[in-house]
Order: sequence, then structure tokens, then C-alpha cells
Amino acid sequence: MMTEDALLQGVHCFDENALTEVYDRYSPGVYRYAWRLLGDEDLAEECVAETFSRLLNALARGKGPRQHLQAYLYRVAHNWITDHYRYSAANQTPPDAETPADGDDDTGEAVAKRLEQQMLRAALRRLTPEQRQVVVLRYLEDWQPAEVALAMQKPVGAVKALQHRALRALRRVLAEEEEGLT
Repeated sequence: MMTEDALLQGVHCFDENALTEVYDRYSPGVYRYAWRLLGDEDLAEECVAETFSRLLNALARGKGPRQHLQAYLYRVAHNWITDHYRYSAANQTPPDAETPADGDDDTGEAVAKRLEQQMLRAALRRLTPEQRQVVVLRYLEDWQPAEVALAMQKPVGAVKALQHRALRALRRVLAEEEEGLT
């Protein structure tokens, strides 16, 4: 396994092993991130493909990341997701996709978990794009505030303030949705 510096040097030289390792190392996380924000497996796969395509295009132009490769890839994915919502007719009502299958368990507990996940995705969609991004990266991808700050190109203090506002808004949205169910 290459260090990040070796990977960065390799991808800038279009080294096949480095490019393969970058994809293998980062594509699952980019997919999870996209799926959590989009709620659709096909769109998440499209986002991953476009993210790595944009990386290759940037490298071909002599650009691309010089450091913090993971943050760069998540930023590209976030920009694609933002563009998707901005230009898509589905912006108002993104589809509620099923959770990626762990099996065909239709027990009451599994159904309750799927409903809870759908409710959370619906609540996340009501946040601003930046609020969604910070919640997903911090709590679903388990990133540290400094890592989120790199990906969002913001100071750590601004990310913490955004996180606080996002959690407050998410609590409010979830409370409103829960009141609507009772």
C-alpha cells in the first residue's frame, strides 16, 4: 500500500498501479457519501464515475490535487451532487431508495430500521447542501473536524459552527416529521 505522497506522485504521472490504488482506496467511501446524500444507488455510482473522470481530466490538464487526495475527491463528489440537485427536476423530490441490501430480512426490526433511514434521508434533504455535507462527513463517514474542513475548504471553526447549526436544524426537522406521524 502506497503512502498518500507516493499516490499523488503516481497519479500525476498516470501510473496505472497508483491510479488503481486510488480508486480501490477511495471509491467505496465516495460511493457511501454520494448514496447517503442522493438516496439512490444508480446516482451514487454515476457520482463515483464522474468524480474519478474529473480527477483524470484535471490530471490530464496538469492540475488536480497536490495534497489531501481524499478531501479533493470528496469535494469533487460534493460539487457533482450539488450540480445534480441544481439542474435536476428531481431536486424537489429525490427518490427514496431502499437501503443497500444486507439480505432479504423482512422482520419488524428490519422494516423499522429502513423507515428510520428513509426518515433521516428525508430530513437531510431539507438541510442546506453545506449542512448535509458536514453531517454526512462528521457522523456517517466519521471524519474529524479538520478533515471535513479540508474537504469543504473552510476553517475548522467555521465547520464546527456549521455542524452546530446543521444539528439544530436536523433536530427541528426530525421533530416536525415525528409530529406529522402522530
